[in-house]
Amino acid sequence: MNAESQKCKKNLTFSHLRSILRPMKIIAHYFTRQFVTIFIMLLLVLTGLAWMVQIMSMMKFLLNYGVEFDSFLGLTVLMVPFIVSIIVPFVTFIAVLSVYNKLIADNEITVMAASTLSPGQLARPALRFAAIIAVMHFVLNIWIVPRTQAMFYDTQWNLRYGLAHMKLQESAFTEMMPGLVVYVDRVSGHDLSQVMLSDMRDPASEMMIFAEKGKLVTTSRGLSIVMSNGALQIFGNVVTVGTFNTFDMDLNVADRAGGAGFRVRSLPTIQLIKTAMNADTIKQHKSAMAELATRLLGPVMNIILAALATLILLRTSLLRRRASFAPAMAVAAMAAAMAGFMSASNMVTRMMGLGVLGLTMGLVLIVLLMGLYRK
Repeated sequence: MNAESQKCKKNLTFSHLRSILRPMKIIAHYFTRQFVTIFIMLLLVLTGLAWMVQIMSMMKFLLNYGVEFDSFLGLTVLMVPFIVSIIVPFVTFIAVLSVYNKLIADNEITVMAASTLSPGQLARPALRFAAIIAVMHFVLNIWIVPRTQAMFYDTQWNLRYGLAHMKLQESAFTEMMPGLVVYVDRVSGHDLSQVMLSDMRDPASEMMIFAEKGKLVTTSRGLSIVMSNGALQIFGNVVTVGTFNTFDMDLNVADRAGGAGFRVRSLPTIQLIKTAMNADTIKQHKSAMAELATRLLGPVMNIILAALATLILLRTSLLRRRASFAPAMAVAAMAAAMAGFMSASNMVTRMMGLGVLGLTMGLVLIVLLMGLYRK
């Protein structure tokens, strides 16, 4: 009898466990489906708006440099991963806030809470969803954004100063920049015939060059014209006249290294860590540390903001007088949390400080989870 009663009790226990887990699975699926729908919709809308703003801000680049529209559009597309990496925590927060606020308004949360579901159990789908988004955000920050940003700066430079931008017209004078004019009789790709070049950028050393042939090439410093079989005249304190078989003239339209500057967003993460530890200047060190904090710890804000939204909404959902103010309270708390994180990440100057910031964020998350799971 004892064996049979224990077996029956065990079957009842498993049956009771299944009866608990099955509704939770259904609820989790119900929540997740709404999270994903709202998240994707918001991400597309906000990314599209930010992308359009980026396009409008770069229209001057399109007009001034005569870039083809498809090349210009491809350049702006390279900014999309960076835009997404910035807005993802906000989109996660808004998605969680919208879903729970709607469920509270429809009294669905009240019904779930009345069926013995705790705030921690109700918040679990949001935290799981935020954790998945955080992992994707981490991958975006560590690999995708640096690579696309490097491509963006390279493409931008090439469109401005590289061969892709340079389109010389046959039998016409082309002003490459103020004081630098080129005349070409015939153009075949980057091969030139009957070249005349006037360089008046330096009044103390003005130059005129005539050559039978020339070729546009790109170097680390920008464009150069390699000319052959020609003559040159240099006008300064002394007029110099000469001939040449081959003459390589650096046009100095732009210094690629100097024009790019120190772009921390385009540095691979491993190189960024090395730069943060062995920077040439204090400014570079601070920029590298701030970028490193954003890349490594920024994704954690998805979980923190989701926990913050669920804690405020679920804990106030049964307090009728305060429930109406819960969304506003959550938004204010989100703004404070993001402002605190951005300020702290910009103040990080050492690896130890980065560890302290990460530990602080972990403690904040633990406190929020304790607030959710306490009875």
